[in-house]
Amino acid sequence: MQARPVAPPETQSAPPPKPKRRRGNPLKALYRACAGAVCENSSQIANALVAQTLEGDQHSAKMLLALCVKPPSEKRKKKKRSLALEWGSEPEWVPPPEPESQKPARNSFPNAPFAPFEDVPPIRVDLQAASCELRTTNCELSNRYTENEMNENPTPPIARKDRKETTLHGITLTDDYAWLREKESPEVRAYLEAENAYSDTITQPLSALREKLYEEMLSHIKQTDVSVPFRDGAWHYYARTEEKLQYAISCRKRAASPDETQPPADAAEEIVLDGNKLAEGLAFFSIGATDITDDGRWLAYTTDTTGFRQYTLHIKDLQTGETLPGAVERVGSVVWAADNKTLFYSIEDEEQKRQFQLYRHVLGAEHSADVLVYQDDDERFNIGAGRTRDGKYLVLESASHVTSESSFLDANNPTGMFTIVAPREDEHEYSIDHRNGLWFIRTNDRGRNFRLVTTPVAALGREHWTERIPHRDSVMLEDVDLFANFFIACEREDGLPRLRVWSFAGNGPEATQTSEIAFPEPAYSAHPHVNRIFDAKKFRYAYQSLVTPSSVYEYDIAGRSSTLLKQVEIPGGFDRTLYASERLHATAADGVQVPISIVYRKDKRETGKNPLYVYGYGSYGYALPMGFSSNRLSLLDRGVVLAYAHIRGGGDLGKPWHDAGKMLVKRNTFTDFIATVEHLTKSGYGDPARVAIEGGSAGGLLMGAVANLRPDLFRAVLSHVPFVDVMNTMLDDTLPLTVPEYEEWGNPNEEAYFKYMLTYSPYDNLKPASYPAMLVKTSLFDSQVMYWEPAKYVAKLRTLKKDNHPLLLVTNMQAGHGGASGRYDYLKEIAFDYAFLLKELDVV
Repeated sequence: MQARPVAPPETQSAPPPKPKRRRGNPLKALYRACAGAVCENSSQIANALVAQTLEGDQHSAKMLLALCVKPPSEKRKKKKRSLALEWGSEPEWVPPPEPESQKPARNSFPNAPFAPFEDVPPIRVDLQAASCELRTTNCELSNRYTENEMNENPTPPIARKDRKETTLHGITLTDDYAWLREKESPEVRAYLEAENAYSDTITQPLSALREKLYEEMLSHIKQTDVSVPFRDGAWHYYARTEEKLQYAISCRKRAASPDETQPPADAAEEIVLDGNKLAEGLAFFSIGATDITDDGRWLAYTTDTTGFRQYTLHIKDLQTGETLPGAVERVGSVVWAADNKTLFYSIEDEEQKRQFQLYRHVLGAEHSADVLVYQDDDERFNIGAGRTRDGKYLVLESASHVTSESSFLDANNPTGMFTIVAPREDEHEYSIDHRNGLWFIRTNDRGRNFRLVTTPVAALGREHWTERIPHRDSVMLEDVDLFANFFIACEREDGLPRLRVWSFAGNGPEATQTSEIAFPEPAYSAHPHVNRIFDAKKFRYAYQSLVTPSSVYEYDIAGRSSTLLKQVEIPGGFDRTLYASERLHATAADGVQVPISIVYRKDKRETGKNPLYVYGYGSYGYALPMGFSSNRLSLLDRGVVLAYAHIRGGGDLGKPWHDAGKMLVKRNTFTDFIATVEHLTKSGYGDPARVAIEGGSAGGLLMGAVANLRPDLFRAVLSHVPFVDVMNTMLDDTLPLTVPEYEEWGNPNEEAYFKYMLTYSPYDNLKPASYPAMLVKTSLFDSQVMYWEPAKYVAKLRTLKKDNHPLLLVTNMQAGHGGASGRYDYLKEIAFDYAFLLKELDVV
């Protein structure tokens, strides 16, 4: 659900703040056995199977599996039961940042030490199933896996049917595969393993191509690299990677002088966090929130070791290198007060999977003594805590998809009470920052695209709000980066980001727009980089495009000029002049112009003959960032034209663009995408017979919907963690994220929404037809879109499809919504995806 957010395209860019996904963070202990089987003979055999698999003895495991399998003729008893991505990472698919309405208070938190670093190579991974070796290829566990390995035409798993009916508004929904929700069931594990084994068998002939693609992509990555250092307090912080190591190493060096912008060459390096050491022995590892005290001594950070986005809080003494005993589970945001000893952190509700409590902890005290400061009982809302850039105030924000509320507390008075700026009001979203006794408030109280107002800290009422930037119908005010002498209005116009500089005349709020940072290409991504110094005279921003690698610039406010600090080096003979990008528009069914960004290799372009890849998302108001990906070169160099559809439901043209593709007009998202593909093929950008499409999470919903509407239009579909079981998920309010998601999709308990959602829900609209080749990917510990949605979708489609095109379900048995966590393993996943696409598009 909110988790359905998904997928930015593979890009080295890190879109704004943190991935939001309502669909969850954490759960506690996650079941991580490698194999499971239904054993009618003895539970001891099943236990031995798991043990042998975990020990790596695949041969013994297969022998045991044979004992556990019941002959197919016998009936089985029914079993019961979002540091944001580093800029510089190149995820082909990753969950997008949280929608604006879900963003915790100012969390790009100006005080967080490890903000995105634009120039660090990829750090994402997927563990492609530890137990794919167990080639069980029938959900009835008919023990045919050994024959399938040898057969030319292996038999796909066929899941058993167990009919479940739900009647509402006079309509009965039937679900034959609801039993796949039983995550702990050995039968469910066996089915997922069988699908993995089947996929492994079908794609085995592509193994040499996968290896070649992996080596190609690896050759374009500078494996040992370092990010641009940024100044925070008395330290310069940066991250570096080392060849053969999966994770980044976060470091710092002490500054020698107050005005210094680069660390001294001879300064000693201190390692703040080494992801590789922290991840030792773990199949998955991710660092979440981080913050360091003003004096630079204490680090608060959170870690996830399962992929379920359940983070554990740790506190480290950076002077001694010791981590304090005691940990807190299910932590979201963290922020220190100005006294260098009081930490505020938010906690997730274990059932609802939303951040709902804020606690206060004092160094030296037991966590059992931590004080509950705030609790939000509205199921639609998540909370987050941060600090203003000037460091004077702590900010607590509570936000749903369409409403937000901010409170503040003097950072020097951590035991005080938070004060609300403007009480929550449905459909009103706002965010705050502070300068010289004034709150700068970005608000949509007078228009969907937001305006900027100021008000005194001592006079918060709306009668005191003074407008500084008005609302504009054609310009979205996405954020405001506030400094002592200027602010940056981060806006979106004509579907592209703009960074506009406003300079203050003095200490008051009066400011005029003095310049705009210019960008040279027709399609690009640009956003603020790490800027910790409130009284800065220069502004750092990140820039990249479909053909320009991730870059960090520094803009001189007075001189109005930009200086390149670093551009990610792309080894392996990359020549950007070989590639071109364009910005096009397709005409939707209702006449609306839909933007499209495309990239291709110029000497490989042949009108109407190239294989065409089209990516889409179109939900939560998320604007697709047009970033660079060195991985993508493996497609471009083989003549594939890549296109990105900025369809309604996304935020590419502001809030109204989002509104036009949600709730009772959601189908616009799907018809926009179809119009995009048709326009591209009619305009000669691709061969109509060789079109592949990709999307993930909510973009996976898009994939399922358009495959039902126009299966003839596509040759291949790549769908990551797809939100395809819309009706069953949105009718189950016991699932985390369902209630908050009502504001994006609608509440199906209301008849109008029920009937409308039923017209596009991919699972409910599958039909006997010829479908494109499909690769559907999920993760067992996904907390956003549960694994059973894609599993049920594939199981049902297998019984309906009238073609012999591949239908593959690949389940990562050890990761969550965004896949695994190490950069080298991640490349292997991308190689798997690309090999599938290239084969289906007749490129190889």
